[in-house]
Amino acid sequence: MKTKVLIVDDSALIRAVMSEIVNSQPDLEVVGVAPDPLVARDLIKRTNPDVLTLDVEMPKMDGLDFLEKLMRLRPMPVLMVSSLTERGSEITMRALELGAVDFVTKPKISIQSGMREYTDIICDKIRAAARARIKPRTLHPNAPAPVLPALKSPLTSSEKLIIIGASTGGTEAIREFLMQMPSDCPGILITQHMPEGFTTSFAKRLDTLCKISVCEAAGNERVLPGHAYIAPGHSHLMLVRSGANYMTRIEQSPPVNRHRPSVDVLFRSAAQAAGKNAVGVILTGMGKDGAAGMLEMKQAGAYNFAQDEASCVVFGMPREAIAVGATHEVGALAALPGMVLGHLAAQGGRALRV
Repeated sequence: MKTKVLIVDDSALIRAVMSEIVNSQPDLEVVGVAPDPLVARDLIKRTNPDVLTLDVEMPKMDGLDFLEKLMRLRPMPVLMVSSLTERGSEITMRALELGAVDFVTKPKISIQSGMREYTDIICDKIRAAARARIKPRTLHPNAPAPVLPALKSPLTSSEKLIIIGASTGGTEAIREFLMQMPSDCPGILITQHMPEGFTTSFAKRLDTLCKISVCEAAGNERVLPGHAYIAPGHSHLMLVRSGANYMTRIEQSPPVNRHRPSVDVLFRSAAQAAGKNAVGVILTGMGKDGAAGMLEMKQAGAYNFAQDEASCVVFGMPREAIAVGATHEVGALAALPGMVLGHLAAQGGRALRV
């Protein structure tokens, strides 16, 4: 059975190109196109699509307003496809917070040489969206923060590191994880599959929400407690050791597992540079990026956690890491911060120096 796709975009040219891309796949089918959310609303009722692709900037109703109403009244997989997400990455972050599964930028019609790669990317994201677990958003901004284990020794913060990898659904999973981190937590390195231009806004958004400091990694930074460093969308992020300090490194070497930044690259560098001082966390995402690197972390003495299937948007990357035996514990997203800090607290300050 084919995955049914409804395309919503105010540009007739983009609707035509997107339809051609989707209908070129044997397992995907466009069941309708709409120039605005008002037409889309009726088509949703008539065609019952599996996935909706949505432009943010449209006439008659703002795309974000439509997305908010849709996720409240009829939650369904939504993939943002918009030129506005390229220019206004902050709006993209808001769309993901409202419940969009993922996003891509609009195809550059004048650059045909890259269309094959673009076709693969968008069709893979549609397939992932179709499998995604969509839940109504229940935001409780005034809810009390959970009580998490206290770290027993400052050595735990300065010597231990938390290494995180994620893909589809990961922006919100990372936000939920980091918002529970105390200001004196170990330094955190993060690779989230995200295009260039969006990781800066992602980091800035997290920095305003979290107790810890969050930034886009620039390379050659000392990894400090209470700080999180996010891989820039154009480069791999790696951990290196320099004397007594951990440092960040970024490289524009070829993609790994079709990704740059790649989770495997970050995890492998953590295995080599930190060994038993690293704690690995693999979150929601499609594909298998991170599984092999996490296994290397485990073999080097790291302790690893994976997000469970029930709380993942897409249980691809965690499933692969679990399947190869790379993880020690599996838990729901809401429980993972406590599990990670509980493990670190149990370690105390013992055997943390390298």
